Amino acid sequence: MDFSITLILIIVNAAVSLLGLFAVPKIIEQWMMMPYRVIQNKTWYELITSGFVHGSIGHLLFNMITLFFFGSVIENVIGQGHFIALYFSGLLASSLPSLIKHKDNPQYATLGASGAVESVLFAFILLFPFENIYLVFIPIGIPAILFGAIFVGYSIYASKQEGKINHEAHIAGAVWGVLYMLIFIPNTLDHILTVFGLI
Repeated sequence: MDFSITLILIIVNAAVSLLGLFAVPKIIEQWMMMPYRVIQNKTWYELITSGFVHGSIGHLLFNMITLFFFGSVIENVIGQGHFIALYFSGLLASSLPSLIKHKDNPQYATLGASGAVESVLFAFILLFPFENIYLVFIPIGIPAILFGAIFVGYSIYASKQEGKINHEAHIAGAVWGVLYMLIFIPNTLDHILTVFGLI
C-alpha cells in the first residue's frame, strides 16, 4: 500500500502541537529545545522533539502548508528513505546554531518544524530553481531561486535583530537542504548544471 511520509509528518506535527496547545501544555514545555537544559541534563532528544511542537496555530499552519506543497514533490523525487533522512537530519542541523549560541542561557527556548521544513523547501529550490513559488496575497509567481535568495538574505538580516523567531534555524535548515542533496543524492550536481544550461 502506498503511503505518504509527508502526510504522516503533517498529521503527527498537527496532533502533537494541538494536544500541547489545547490539552496538555506540559508536552510543549518538555519537548521544546532549551539549549541550557540539553547541555546540563543531556536531554538530546529535544533536538528532534522540538520539531513536533509549535507555539501557535499560525506557526503550525505556516510550517505544515509549506511542507504539504513542497514535501510531496521532494518525497517523490528522492524517495521516501532519503526524504525521511533529509527531514530529520534537517531538524538536527537547524538545532545546532541555537544549541551552541544559547547553551549558557537558561531562559532561551525554541520550537517548531521550521528548520526541517526549510531543508525540504531548499531541496526543492535546488532541483527546480526556475519553478514559480506563490505566496498568499501575492498574485504573481516568484522564481524559486529568487525566493530562496530573498529568504536567506532576510533571515541573515533578521537574525541580527532581537525577536522571537529563530532565524538561525531557518538559515541552517536551508543550507543543510542544499548540502544533503549535493552530498547524498546522486547526479544532483549534473542536474543543476543541466538546468542552467552549463552541460
